[in-house]
Amino acid sequence: MNNAYLALGSNLGNKTENILTAIRKIEGRAGKITSLSSFFVTQPWGFVSDNDFVNTAACLTTSLAPHDLLNTVMQIEREMGRLPHNKNTWEDRLIDIDILLYNSLILSGTSLTIPHPLMHSRKFVLQPLAEIAPTLLHPIQQKTITELLFALT
Repeated sequence: MNNAYLALGSNLGNKTENILTAIRKIEGRAGKITSLSSFFVTQPWGFVSDNDFVNTAACLTTSLAPHDLLNTVMQIEREMGRLPHNKNTWEDRLIDIDILLYNSLILSGTSLTIPHPLMHSRKFVLQPLAEIAPTLLHPIQQKTITELLFALT
């Protein structure tokens, strides 16, 4: 079994319910959520919107390979109403599910990069992740999640 760390966020509709629905779908298709952070209300990052986000982080124990996990979470996003988006811009969304880490794997590809390439610069990702995995080591930065979070504050 593998440990994958996910970031989930929503800033449209019933944000908390959107995340809880996504978590149920992930557990039904990808494995077991073994830890889940508190829900954090945050401002949009990288774009302007009047809609705050609700963000959380989860640890998933899964037998799925990284690309299979990506396909699964993308399918869940589509089923929940996530529209295709331009990868060069950010916008409001019903649900966003990102794979942050997968064991200590380092993977760089056109469809999937692990660790998530921007996670170390996003407080809205690191704060919930630090709550459930404070001593987890970022395999490229070689710092714990807590150290990365403190570097942003």
